[in-house]
Amino acid sequence: MQILGIETSCDDTGVAVVENGRRVIYSEISSQVELHRPYGGVVPEIASRAHIENLLPLLSRCLEETKLSLYDFDAVAVTYTPGLAGCLLVGVSFAKALAYSLKKPLVGVNHLEAHIYTIALDAQEERIPPFPHLSLLVSGGHTALYRVDGWNQLNRIGGTKDDAAGEAFDKVAKALQLGFPGGPIIQKRAADFAGEWINFPRPMLHEGYDFSFSGLKTAVVNFLRERELDEEEKTRIAASFQRAAIDVLVAKTLRAAEDHSLHHISLVGGVSANQPLREELLRRAEQKGYTVYLPEKRFSMDNGAMVAGLAYHYVQAGKISDLTLNARP
Repeated sequence: MQILGIETSCDDTGVAVVENGRRVIYSEISSQVELHRPYGGVVPEIASRAHIENLLPLLSRCLEETKLSLYDFDAVAVTYTPGLAGCLLVGVSFAKALAYSLKKPLVGVNHLEAHIYTIALDAQEERIPPFPHLSLLVSGGHTALYRVDGWNQLNRIGGTKDDAAGEAFDKVAKALQLGFPGGPIIQKRAADFAGEWINFPRPMLHEGYDFSFSGLKTAVVNFLRERELDEEEKTRIAASFQRAAIDVLVAKTLRAAEDHSLHHISLVGGVSANQPLREELLRRAEQKGYTVYLPEKRFSMDNGAMVAGLAYHYVQAGKISDLTLNARP
């Protein structure tokens, strides 16, 4: 079964074709980073308009490179929730029109569930965690822990109370005037830091499984006030912030794993591409005898392959959408 996947929940336009839920035949993403860079964050109206401009050329390129026709697809899958309203509407409208004209099944896919599924894309069996397992989803808009009993059976254990981790990275980078997007910039900036750490707070470190990064972000902003910042000090602040955020993410994940007896852990979402986070989770999980599973970095960011891949399991479970499908921010 070959499924076309469409992803437009935020600022990346993704089109992909996945066979039987696992084999990625084609996946391409059109990034909007340069469009949003001057604003230090994603501007919803600009993102929506860019999706309109990008979708048809991406689909045309997909058909050209795969030598497939539109009628070769067994279903059309699209992200319908959660995300930016205008962005979701572009993808949902496009997918509905396509499915209707081709008389193919329409599959509305949950964006967060799709991120968790990235661990199975183009992966050998031994690199896919068994059920049940714990998944840490860390992205620009979401930070949450899920018990995964099946690809259609997810139970949220904890989540962010305010800023998501990726959002905090962007805001701290903006405060430091480092640029956008914040995650890769801060990671690169912090890579060679070997000086004295700033002891930024670890919000809610010992309180349940929920996250809060607003206080950490505010602590960084307060630290910046009335300070003369040279490049060396900016690096120290960036590195110390990243260290604090990773400490919280890893500590809470391992606590949840222990308390729920889930010793297989996946790390997914855009921030899962952060190398220090990967290394710290692997290191501390190994000390406890836990196994960590990581998706290929090309699947960490928003992409159509995760939508098409998970849609296969939706179809198997009879979760087909009709033309009343609407965006649900």
